[in-house]
Amino acid sequence: MNKTLQRKKVTTMSELPQHLGKTVRIGSLEIALFHLANGEVRAIENRCPHKGGVLAEGMISGEHVFCPMHDWKINIFDGNVQSPDRGCVKTFEIEIDNDDVYIILNNE
Repeated sequence: MNKTLQRKKVTTMSELPQHLGKTVRIGSLEIALFHLANGEVRAIENRCPHKGGVLAEGMISGEHVFCPMHDWKINIFDGNVQSPDRGCVKTFEIEIDNDDVYIILNNE
């Protein structure tokens, strides 16, 4: 089966708050974007695997976001929940072109 990549513009760097999350939608897909202190931008699925908390509303600390509902700690680089809790969220590749922020979707 062939994989196709789709590049979707979701925001601009000037519209993306630093140290806070932002919710973006691509069709029915809801994604949390994070502009980190080091300037990197990361994107993950916007629902905690525990009870569906909105991760874009969580607190960022280093490479983790804390779910605002029950404080689950989720790595925004690989999507894994920190032990002793278990689970993961999908991560998405980001591209920045000038001021534009794109999410790369893998359509299988």
